[in-house]
Amino acid sequence: MTKKQRALEIIERLKKEYPDAGCTLDYDQAWKLLVSVRLAAQCTDARVNVVVEGLYEKYPDVDALAGADVKDIEDIVRPCGLGASKARDISACMKILRDEYGGNVPDDFDALLKLPGVGRKSANLIMGDVFGKPAIVTDTHCIRLVNRMGLVDGIKEPKKVEMALWKIIPPEEGSDFCHRLVYHGRDVCTARTKPHCDRCCLADICKKAGVDKK
Repeated sequence: MTKKQRALEIIERLKKEYPDAGCTLDYDQAWKLLVSVRLAAQCTDARVNVVVEGLYEKYPDVDALAGADVKDIEDIVRPCGLGASKARDISACMKILRDEYGGNVPDDFDALLKLPGVGRKSANLIMGDVFGKPAIVTDTHCIRLVNRMGLVDGIKEPKKVEMALWKIIPPEEGSDFCHRLVYHGRDVCTARTKPHCDRCCLADICKKAGVDKK
């Protein structure tokens, strides 16, 4: 089985296992996802979803958040960790959206990368979830699972993993595939415990599961 064949089979099985998988960050506007994904660095999505409620209650739109004092933002987002740097990035980012994009989030990958605190992972998430464009989000779950499954070989650097996956994952499947990897990584192919290969829908085609059986 080639990597591409394995990838297509994994995609189909995960679709059946997690038919409704989607972004686990709560948002109803593009700029809110931009804020949440910055806060999610080294923090759980569940905690971010709670913290942003207070942030949006006080600053309900781009203009309000752009005009907020950075210290006030920091006070609210501190529970997410790295409060000072995250607050600075959020403030600077909202100012750019206000001043250069009319309060809107740009739908261009390179433009997103120029925003403070936005890396490839965040830009891909926004391109896929907000704009419905091809995207591969190489978060920790994705990197761990695709290595275990044998879709990439010992690659841990996010951009290199992304580039390798673009070669074998159909563009229209990338975003949903990565969301399903998050669900599978949390429930079955876990990081802090031994993977639960005994109840994994991919066990018979997973490279790691095959090795463990020998």
